[in-house]
Amino acid sequence: MINLKTAVLPCLLSKPMKMWLRSCISHAAPALLCLFVAQGFAANSGGPHYVVTNDDVPIYYLSGVTFYTVGPGGVLTLTQQVPALGTGTAGGYFAANRIVALDSGGAQCVYASQAFSGNIVGISVATLEVGGSASGSPADTGASNGIGLTLNAQYLYAGFTDSSNIGTFQIQSGCGLSFVGDTPVLGLQGGIISGMAVHGDMLVATYNDGSVESFNVSSGMPVSNGDEQNSSAYFSSRGATYPNGVDISQDDHFAIFGDTATSTVVEVSDISSGRLAKTAVYTLASIPNSSNVMLSPDETLLYISNSQGDRVTAASFDAATGILSSPCTSPRLRNYVSSFSYLASLALESTTGNGGVLYVAEFGSPSSAIAMVAIASSGGKCSLSELSASPVSDPNSGALLSIIAFPPRPF
Repeated sequence: MINLKTAVLPCLLSKPMKMWLRSCISHAAPALLCLFVAQGFAANSGGPHYVVTNDDVPIYYLSGVTFYTVGPGGVLTLTQQVPALGTGTAGGYFAANRIVALDSGGAQCVYASQAFSGNIVGISVATLEVGGSASGSPADTGASNGIGLTLNAQYLYAGFTDSSNIGTFQIQSGCGLSFVGDTPVLGLQGGIISGMAVHGDMLVATYNDGSVESFNVSSGMPVSNGDEQNSSAYFSSRGATYPNGVDISQDDHFAIFGDTATSTVVEVSDISSGRLAKTAVYTLASIPNSSNVMLSPDETLLYISNSQGDRVTAASFDAATGILSSPCTSPRLRNYVSSFSYLASLALESTTGNGGVLYVAEFGSPSSAIAMVAIASSGGKCSLSELSASPVSDPNSGALLSIIAFPPRPF
C-alpha cells in the first residue's frame, strides 16, 4: 500500500505545485453515479442551492460534474452527477480552478474544464443538463496540469497549462461557449499559467515561477497592463515561496495571492491604479502552503486552504487598507492521511456575511470528499470548526481539486 504522504510530498516540494499522483496511485475510476432526486433550493433566494465538483476522472473513463444539495446548517447531500463529455487528468495545479459558476442576467450555468480532452462543458443549473461544449485552438489542452477557469458576465477565460495560453470564450445562451482566441503568456522565469481571477476590467494571473501579471479585459481578450513582476516573497525567499492562487476584492482595490510556501504566506497587491503594485507579505501560520484563497462575501475574512497541510486558516481582512491580521486555524480535518492527503479549492454556503460554512475539496483515494467547516467571527476574531457531518464523500472522484458554490459569491 503506497503512503501518499511520503510518496508524493517530495515531488510536490520539488516541482512547482505539480500533482504527480498519476505516477503514484492507481487510476481505478469510480463508477458513474447518477442519483436523480429533487433539486435543492436556497432558503432565502428560492433558487437552486448547490455545491458542485469537477470530478476530474482521467483518460479511458468519462468524467463528470457532481451536484450536492445544500441543506439545513450547510450540510451537503449528493444529488446527481452530470456527464461532462470529456476526460480529466486526476491531478494538476492546486490554483487552476477547474469549475466556475455564472448567475447573471437570467443565465444560471456551471462551466467545467476537462483537462485531457481539452474541452469546457456548460451545464444548466435549472435542468442539470449539458447546454454546450467548446474547445480552444488545436494546441490548447491542460493534460499536464489542468485547465483553470475564471469568468465575468460576458466571457470565460481558460488557462491552458500545456500551451500556457489564456483562451477567451464568449458566453452564449443556454450555457454555451464560443471560442474567441488565445493570448500567449509566460512568467519572467519562463513559468506557465497557474492561477487566475477576473473582476471588472482586470484579470490577474500567477505563473509557476514566482511572477504575477495583470491584463485589461475591457474588450474581451486579455491585453497585458505591462506590470509583470516577481512577488516580494519570491525575492525574499530566493524562490522558495511564490504566488499560486489569487482573488480580487469587490472594489478592485486589491489582488490577494495565496503562496506555495513552507508556511501560510499570503501577498497583497494594491491594484487601484489599474496595475499591480509591489506585494505586501503576510506570514499567518506555520502550516505548509496557502495555494487557494477566497474572500468572504462581506470581505471581513480571507479563507486559506493549507493544501499540503491538514487544516484551513482564516485571517481578518481590512478592505480599506488590504491589511491581514488576527489569523485563526481549524483543528486537523478528519481522515487526514487515511482518506485524503491534500486540500484544494474553497466554496461558501452563503453569499452574504462571512459565508456561514466553508467547504474544502479533499484530494484522496479511492474517493475524494468535501470537508464542511463552520465559521464564527466577531470583533475581528475568528474560529473554524469542522461540522459533525463532515466530510461528505465524492464517490465519483479520486482526485478532487475544484469545487464551486451556486449561487456564487456576488463578486
